[in-house]
Amino acid sequence: MRWCSCAFGLALMGALCLVLSEPAKAACLGFSGTADGFDKETGISRAQLALADAINQYKKQKKLRNVTVTAMRAEPQPYWRASVWDSLYYKPDIVKADSYTICWAGVISPYVCTSGAKACW
Repeated sequence: MRWCSCAFGLALMGALCLVLSEPAKAACLGFSGTADGFDKETGISRAQLALADAINQYKKQKKLRNVTVTAMRAEPQPYWRASVWDSLYYKPDIVKADSYTICWAGVISPYVCTSGAKACW
């Protein structure tokens, strides 16, 4: 009888170790922020601020603490156009560890930028 309870205890410990050693699966979501500016620096900083604000609002809403943010190229979000033609993009793109920013000539503003990032938790 004692052998049976010992075997059961070892099996239970083995199952528990398997469950605890299972790596946590991260969930990720893409975010973007678009803003305009009278110059490139203003457009970039406003877009990056809009991106950071979107991520922070999501973190607050979902009560997330540990979030890893990496750069991700997002689709442009033009204000007054259906799409952005290749000839309108300003080069080079601005790539940082936590954001990827693209800019183009706007209809009303000289610069419009979209920053993108992927957040994982």
